[in-house]
This record gives sequence, C-alpha cells and structure tokens, in this order.
Amino acid sequence: MMDLRVSGFDWDKGNRAKCEKHGVSIMEIENLFAHDPRVAPDPKHSADEDRLLAVGRTSAGRPVFVAFTIRTKNKLRLIRPVTARFMHAKEIAAYEEESSTP
Repeated sequence: MMDLRVSGFDWDKGNRAKCEKHGVSIMEIENLFAHDPRVAPDPKHSADEDRLLAVGRTSAGRPVFVAFTIRTKNKLRLIRPVTARFMHAKEIAAYEEESSTP
C-alpha cells in the first residue's frame, strides 16, 4: 500500500505548462486526487525518482490520467504532477471494466 498522505501540491511554471498543454486544468488534476484515484508505480519512468501513475474521474466525471511524484519541500510531502491528460476511449473502457470487478 502506498502512502499518499500529502500536504498539497508542488506547482511551478514547468509542470503547470506540461500538464495544461493536454487540456487538463490544475483544478481538475487536484480534484482527481480528492476522489481516490487508482495509483500504481511507473518503474519505466523512475530513473531519478519514484514515479507514479494515477487514473480516475474528477467530480465532474472526466476521466484523467496523471503521472506524478511525491517530493518533500520545507518538511511537507507534496504531490508534483509531471504530466496529465484525459484518458483515451480504450483506457476508459479498461478503467470502467476494472472498476466494476468485485
């Protein structure tokens, strides 16, 4: 089980631009994490630091995919989104299928 207890988000010009270029707003990304996304490690992109993937729906029901890491700044654990996008139709179907499995 991953410890996702954090104090907030780590945003700067770089990760804001990269996340928003795919049409996902900062508010939607933060909202995703408030709704218990499915989280998994991303070892393929974890050369320098642990990278994680989150998938789920925002409160508006929009399916979102976020790659992120957790960083500590000023003794606070923060989610640092690396990139975000809306899920493709096949990803949504797989997410829905997995969500309906008991």
